[in-house]
Amino acid sequence: MNETNLQKLQENTLVPGMAKLKLDVKFAVPVWQYLNLLAKWNQAYNLTAIRDLGGMVVQHALDGLSVHSYIAKTDHRLIDVGTGGGVPGVLLAIVRPDLEVFLLDAVGKKARFLRQVKRAMQLDNVTVIHDRVENYSPGQKFDVVISRAFSEVNQFLKWTDHLGDAQSRFLAMKGPRNETLEMESRFLMIQEDDLKVPFLNEQRKLYQYKKAHE
Repeated sequence: MNETNLQKLQENTLVPGMAKLKLDVKFAVPVWQYLNLLAKWNQAYNLTAIRDLGGMVVQHALDGLSVHSYIAKTDHRLIDVGTGGGVPGVLLAIVRPDLEVFLLDAVGKKARFLRQVKRAMQLDNVTVIHDRVENYSPGQKFDVVISRAFSEVNQFLKWTDHLGDAQSRFLAMKGPRNETLEMESRFLMIQEDDLKVPFLNEQRKLYQYKKAHE
């Protein structure tokens, strides 16, 4: 993609998309930097099936940022489980520099990429964890535990149970298929929302859970 088309992609898709999400468009510059790092590393490390920047703008950046309004100003610590290339964790760290963001993934090449993103973009509020979620034991519980297309919701909640307490919110970013809690689940669904992702025709949902008891 030549420079003119790249400029148009920023001006016609990324910036207006972020504006539709009610985000300060000043963050479009670091978001664009992140996407370029992702596209560059993807050529060698196959971090995502989406190969072109146009697809990444909509299906990674705007999709990941569509949850920003569900992260409260009072939330201080967030963990993105099975973060892959960093969606939504890196994006939330960019637009919420006050938020302490942990990026967890079991795949070494993805963790290496995320460490490079942290260094290159000087994201001091990011911590990268290379581990399986069931093996990771945090010193402090998280306000928000989030994942995007990580696993079926009941599996997600079982694997991440130890990361939060009774006050924590567990957020699952999903596609159109309905997923329901098992009868014996320790969790309650407190909210289900349709996520409005600019320039994306596919349906996206956000499920929010809390522990029924601790």
